[in-house]
Amino acid sequence: MGLLGAKAPPERAERALDVLRVTVALLILIHGLFRLVAGGITPFGVWLESQGFPLGFGWALAVTLFELVGPVLMLARRWTSFAALGHAAILTLGMILVHLPFGWFVVGAGRNGIEYSVILIVSLLTIAWAYWPMRRSAA
Repeated sequence: MGLLGAKAPPERAERALDVLRVTVALLILIHGLFRLVAGGITPFGVWLESQGFPLGFGWALAVTLFELVGPVLMLARRWTSFAALGHAAILTLGMILVHLPFGWFVVGAGRNGIEYSVILIVSLLTIAWAYWPMRRSAA
């Protein structure tokens, strides 16, 4: 079989998935920690209310807490699919509200676009899929 048709050994594929899971979890954790430490929860809540979300501060606090707890769960391989799907949902909403009006590119041919959000969302969906609990077969 040629190089293009070769499959990665299971151990290597598992380690690659670990690298993806840990990297994405740390990126999200840093995002939430920065908002918390920099006093960004209240401004985030005010912005959410300006976008028509009731109880903006409550939503901002909930998102921030999820950005702190969810990555820890992902790092510990506990409730990994739940955490990844939750983050994918949060990022999808953020992508639509914040980044989509700026187009595709984050830098270069544009600014503040959706491309970074897309790769994070696809990564999170991949992690959720890989860690989805197996059904027990009826034997």
